Amino acid sequence: MFGKKLRIIFMGTPEFAVASLKALFEGAYNVVGVITAPDKPAGRGKKINESSVKKYAVENNLKILQPGKLKNPEFLDELKLLKADLQVIVAFRMLPEVVWNMPKFGTFNLHGSLLPQYRGAAPLNWAIINGETKTGVTTFLLDQKIDTGKILFNKETEIGENETVGDVHDRLMEIGAKLVVETVEAIAGGNIQAVSQSELIGNLEIKHAPKIFKDDCKINWTEESESIRNQIRGLSPYPAAWTNLTTNESGQKIQTKIFFATKIELSTSAEPGTIKTDGKTFVNVACGNGWLQITDLQIAGKKRMKTEDFLRGFKNIEGHRFE
Repeated sequence: MFGKKLRIIFMGTPEFAVASLKALFEGAYNVVGVITAPDKPAGRGKKINESSVKKYAVENNLKILQPGKLKNPEFLDELKLLKADLQVIVAFRMLPEVVWNMPKFGTFNLHGSLLPQYRGAAPLNWAIINGETKTGVTTFLLDQKIDTGKILFNKETEIGENETVGDVHDRLMEIGAKLVVETVEAIAGGNIQAVSQSELIGNLEIKHAPKIFKDDCKINWTEESESIRNQIRGLSPYPAAWTNLTTNESGQKIQTKIFFATKIELSTSAEPGTIKTDGKTFVNVACGNGWLQITDLQIAGKKRMKTEDFLRGFKNIEGHRFE
């Protein structure tokens, strides 16, 4: 296989990238270096946290570089010394041209969408939030802008009606790893026909996938129930959709994360955010046009739990509301 003759540098940070690095390394590809984010303190104890990619690289004695700035002359010198033929990027940061244009065969990226749709930092989240029924992964050659380079290959997968971003993330991680290997082989063998994204856009309405902030995660109960359900799925398990549980006695607001909800048909209507429950097995919430039944949630300071467990510890929720 031609790809195993190439000197490959891999760049990535989170768990999603590990599967691709693992596929290359365990497939006996010549990974001469791994570039990942610098270690940083995290959590209450400010314990130093290493990226998932670094942990895998350390376990397998791969050479690691962790530049703070990608234009740092010392980093660029180290990168040149690795004499890479090809660079593979999975869930990393934007590269300067001096980096992505360095190898003989250039640099390709694995992106978690079917480009040109959902360019940006959170493609899978936004696909589910927007109610898409399919998504996929795409490999493309890097250029000066974010996620706009020429497309090499892609693979589709269906998004199940009740799947969360966590479910689809794990499946795409494995699909993406296989596509990375296929792309390396195609590049090494000269079997690529890179397609400009502008040729694919035509009359398409392009949807974007910007970074998700806390305000994007707040539930607006006046929205339609299906829209809220998709928002919950598209943010579960992380960063998670949230709302405030407002008590009827004191007006105290308790931040509550919602991890899963199903649509339920009820003949009654109520003001959005109204809670109906039997106090034992279910919590129904009124939306702008219908009801959702909450099945998994987490109130501030507690662990994630099923509704039944939540109701055992939180009595008299009827009359409270979500806002």
